Amino acid sequence: VCVLQMSWRPTYRSSKFRNVYGKVANREHCFEGIPITKNVHDNHFCAVNSKFLAIVTESAGGGSFIVIPVTQSGRIDPHHPKVCGHQGNVLDIKWNPFHENIIASCSEDSSVSEITVITMQINLLSTIQTIQEMYFKIIILIWNLEIGEPVKMIDCHTDVILCVSFNTEGSLLATTCKDKKLRVIEPRSGQVLQEANCKNHKVNRVVFLGNMKRLLTTGVSRWNTRQIALWDQEDLSMPIIEEEIDGLSGLLFPFYDADTHMLYLAGKGDGNIRYYEVTTEKPYLQYLMEFRSPAPQKGLGVMPKHGLDVGACEVFRFYKLVTLKGLIEPISMIVPRRSETYQEDIYPMTPGTEPALSADEWLSGINRGPVLISLKEGYSRPNKLVFKAPVKEKKSVVVNGIDLLENVPPRTENELLRMFFRQQDELRRLKDELSQKDIKIRQLELELNNLRNSPNINNRNNNNNNDDDNSM
Repeated sequence: VCVLQMSWRPTYRSSKFRNVYGKVANREHCFEGIPITKNVHDNHFCAVNSKFLAIVTESAGGGSFIVIPVTQSGRIDPHHPKVCGHQGNVLDIKWNPFHENIIASCSEDSSVSEITVITMQINLLSTIQTIQEMYFKIIILIWNLEIGEPVKMIDCHTDVILCVSFNTEGSLLATTCKDKKLRVIEPRSGQVLQEANCKNHKVNRVVFLGNMKRLLTTGVSRWNTRQIALWDQEDLSMPIIEEEIDGLSGLLFPFYDADTHMLYLAGKGDGNIRYYEVTTEKPYLQYLMEFRSPAPQKGLGVMPKHGLDVGACEVFRFYKLVTLKGLIEPISMIVPRRSETYQEDIYPMTPGTEPALSADEWLSGINRGPVLISLKEGYSRPNKLVFKAPVKEKKSVVVNGIDLLENVPPRTENELLRMFFRQQDELRRLKDELSQKDIKIRQLELELNNLRNSPNINNRNNNNNNDDDNSM
């Protein structure tokens, strides 16, 4: 006889992010009247930092993008200045994470530009260099921004490169390619450390999952359904898990938050954003919830952590591009909390704006994690709307010398205790105030006596008396 002892386990795991919800900003906090580009390239066409919002715009005779301060919401002036430094359509833009006034852009004209934004003046510093396909090869160039020149070239790909992603330390580079291969590369030497031939999972996008030594890719299965896969970065022989999402055709963009271990999936042309929690144990990907919106998204920008509203328990913020309306719509992902204190469990130390290495140190082979900061300094309590009732004539009901409408008697023992302690605190405060006033009165009396007994005062009185006698 075999006896099996079975234990009941819940079908869900406990998580502090299980009730995260998306909140769309009010109309006055959105950005309207922006001619968003109609380019169909698979990019976001948007870049955000704590100061500025940059959007690729539709223009004739070359590419351009617009830079707007994040505080300047509402309808944008049609004559707002644009950055017009490219001869072809702008394909992608990215802010410098360490210098928030510097943005980089690339274009169909095979050029890369570095631009400095100073308040509302936009100066095109230099078009760094024109990139050509050297000998018709597909290459990756790594640039040193301090000198404005490429310092490393990686030429291990045989087809168009779809996506690149650095790990946290900058020591590894993951790429997806049109040849259906996923690669992990040592960026300084260009050596391919791991390679996966994705036959059942056609990869499009890849992202490192923080310090978990995991990769996540989005792509399409052999049945043309959208799919995600989780990989071990040290062994790409087969994915850890594969999960089908839906049968839509838009490209899936992954966004990973290393502080909360949350993964967001947003499809191009979709109106929804799915989010998961990533763990190191099974089931590895725990579905949390889905944000839904009727308007399709052209692209999404992401606000850095130090630009979030910590007081509102905001853990992530998207800037959604709605082309048909010319609208940029902020979407905040919020953890519902009742307490108004700083929530340290959802805001761990996070990468700041200080670089951990210089370009020369990185090129010499040094690896170092990002410089972390705390978000507690930027915490401020949320402003609550205070409702003021209309003033009415004051009425009173006096019983035994006590106004019952002004001083409502306690109804329970706890209310009685609270009232007692409040009265005790008030008595202590009044006693302290009275003692301080007594001390002040004594000090003033002593000063007055000192003035009366001072020799200067006596001499003046004697002189005044002598003057009076002489005049008589």
